[in-house]
Amino acid sequence: MARGVALRCCNGRKSSTLLYSSIAKVSLSFSPKTLFASFPIQPRRQSFSRLFCNLSSVPNTVDEKKYKEVFNRRMAMAGLKPHHRIALGVSGGPDSMALCVLTAKWKTEGLSGVSKTDGFIDGLVAVVVDHGLRQESRDEAELVCSRVSDMGIRCEIARCDWVNGRPKQGHLQEAARDMRYQMISNVCFRQQIGVLLIAHHADDQAELFILRLSRGSGVLGLAGTSFASEIFSQDLELDMKNRSILLVRPLLDLWKEDMYKICQWGRQDWVEDPTNLSQLYVRNRIRTSIGNLQSDTFKSELQAVISECRRTRSFVDKVCTDLINQTVSVTDKGYAVLDLERLNPTEVKDICLSKYLTAVLQFISQRQRPIRGNTLKLLLNYIRAIPCRTSLTAAGCYLSPAPGSKGTKVIVSCFLDSSLPSKTEILNICFNEAQKRPTSDDFGQIISAAKTFSDQNRVSDVQFLDAASESVLSKARELNLLSESTYTTIGLLQRDETNRFITKKEDKTVDESEDHGTNIASSSNKVHLLPGRDLYLMNRLLIRWDLSSHQCDEARCGKCPVRTATTMEVRHMVESDWLYLAELSRSLNRNHSTSSSHKALRSLKSIPAAARRSLLVLVNHCGLLLSVPVIGFSYCPCLKASTVFLPRVPLGGGFSSFL
Repeated sequence: MARGVALRCCNGRKSSTLLYSSIAKVSLSFSPKTLFASFPIQPRRQSFSRLFCNLSSVPNTVDEKKYKEVFNRRMAMAGLKPHHRIALGVSGGPDSMALCVLTAKWKTEGLSGVSKTDGFIDGLVAVVVDHGLRQESRDEAELVCSRVSDMGIRCEIARCDWVNGRPKQGHLQEAARDMRYQMISNVCFRQQIGVLLIAHHADDQAELFILRLSRGSGVLGLAGTSFASEIFSQDLELDMKNRSILLVRPLLDLWKEDMYKICQWGRQDWVEDPTNLSQLYVRNRIRTSIGNLQSDTFKSELQAVISECRRTRSFVDKVCTDLINQTVSVTDKGYAVLDLERLNPTEVKDICLSKYLTAVLQFISQRQRPIRGNTLKLLLNYIRAIPCRTSLTAAGCYLSPAPGSKGTKVIVSCFLDSSLPSKTEILNICFNEAQKRPTSDDFGQIISAAKTFSDQNRVSDVQFLDAASESVLSKARELNLLSESTYTTIGLLQRDETNRFITKKEDKTVDESEDHGTNIASSSNKVHLLPGRDLYLMNRLLIRWDLSSHQCDEARCGKCPVRTATTMEVRHMVESDWLYLAELSRSLNRNHSTSSSHKALRSLKSIPAAARRSLLVLVNHCGLLLSVPVIGFSYCPCLKASTVFLPRVPLGGGFSSFL
C-alpha cells in the first residue's frame, strides 16, 4: 500500500500545496473538484479515504537510464526475460505504479521486446486486491484498475471474502497482507502465470530491519525479505505439475523517493493512503522515525549492514542445502532419515545446523513456522548427542534412533496423537486429467537460470556467521560498516520500539491454544471419503479408494464389507491396527485378507514404530480395518486404495535468493 502524505498536482488546477520532506524538489498538488475529471465516476465515489494524486511535469533530476539499468539487472538476476508471462501486485500507490512503469518499459523496449494485443502488453497482468474492509474500497479498486489499464496493462480485481469475519484491529495489517498474497497468487495459479512481481524497495527493508532488531531476530531474520522466492498453492484442484510461482522483488535497490520520480517520469498518477501515517501500527511508527532521522549517510550505512546480513543468509542457505543433499533420505512413507555420521553435527555452526533442522522438521510436519528458543536449543543438543539413544518430540515431529543404526541415524516422522486434522485442512478433490491444460517449461527454465545466477554470485567470506542478535550492530561497527552516529541512531530506534513491544505470557498461551485447536480436531471428529475421490490431509498425504473389477466370495452373497460401504472413514494407524494384522496373518483360512496381511506385516516391520502412527488407514462404519494402502493391505480384492506422500512445500522450502 502507498505510504506518505498527499502531494501537489497541477495541470493548471487551483489547489493547495503539501510538501513531502524527502522529495522537496518534486511537487504535486490536487483539487478535489477536478481530481476524477478523466474518469466517469459517480459523485458518491468522492468520499474516498485514500487520496489520488496527479502529476505535474517530469523533473530534470530523473535519471531514466539508471532506473532502467537497475531494473533490468534485477530481472536478469531472477532469470526473467520479456517474453515470460508475469503478474504485478498493484495497490495504486507510488511503489506499485513505479513497478508498472518499469515493467511495461522492460517488456516493450529492446530487441526482445514483446508486442501488444488489443492495446495491452502481451504476457503482463496486474492484480488489484479489494480487501473489502472499507465501504469505498470497491470503487477505489476500480479506479486503480482503470488507471493501470490506461497504461496498456491488463488488470484484474481480486475481491476478498472474509469467511471467518473481519480481522481484529491488532492483526489487521498482517491479516490483510496474508489475504493479499493469497488472492494474487490464486490469480497467478488460475491463469498459469509463473512469476509475480512485488514493489518492495530499500525503505521497506530498512523498516523491517529495525522491526526485527527490536524483536530480537538473529542474522537470518535481519536479512529481511528475499529478492526471489517460491510460494506454493494451497489449492490442489489446480494443476499438480505447477504448484508454485516465483515471487520477485526487483525494486530492492531503489528507495522511496525513487518511486515518486519513476511515477513522474512515466507520467503516472498514484494513491496516497493517509491511514499509513497512523502510529497505531508498528511499521508506521518505524517508518516515521526513520523518515525523521534519515540522511544519505544513514541510508547507505544501514543498507551496508543489511547487505552483509543477506550475504550471511545466502551462505547459510547454501550450507543447509548441501547438508540436506548429503545427509537426508526421504521415504515414500512420509518420514526422513538423517545420517549423523555424514552430518557430523558437532562441526557444524549453530546458525547452519539450526537452519538445517528447521528445514527438515518443517518439511515433515508441513508446518511452516519458525523454530526458536528452548525448542531449538533442545534440538541442537539432541542431534549432537552421538550415538543417539533417546527420542524427542518437537515442532510437530517425533525424532528417534533408526532401528539397526546403533544411534548413527535418526528417524524424523510426523508426530500424531491419533487425532484427525480439522476440516479446514481437508480438501475433497477430483482430478480430471482430460481438463488439464498443457504446461510450459518456462517456469523450470526461470528457476534454473535464477539458481545459476545465485550460485555464481554467492560468497564464502561472510562476517556475521557467529554474530548473535544483540551483537550484530557492534560487529558492524567493528567492521566500519557503521559510523558512531549511525550506530547510536539505530540503537535508539531499536530501544524505542523494544520498549513498546510488550509480550503477555498469558495472552500468548491463549493464542497458542486457539491456534492448536484450528489445526488439530478432537478425536471425536471423523473424516469420511467417498469412492473415487481424493482426500488431502495436513498438506502432506493424498489418499484415494475405489471399487475394483474383482469380486470376492462374500460379494456374491451381498455380505462384502467393501461392496456395501458407501463411504470409508480415514484415520491414522494405531497400535491395535498392526495387532489386528498380526491376528489375520495367523488365520488358518487361505483367503485374500490372510495373504495380504502377511505381505503388509513384512513391509510394516521395515517402518519404525514412531513412523507407523502417521500412516493412513481406511475403516468401515463398524470400525473394521479394510485397508492400509501404503503397505499394500486390503481386506478383500474388491478394494483398490492408494496413499501418496505429497508435501505441499518441498524440502528446503523451494528456491529463494537473498542477493
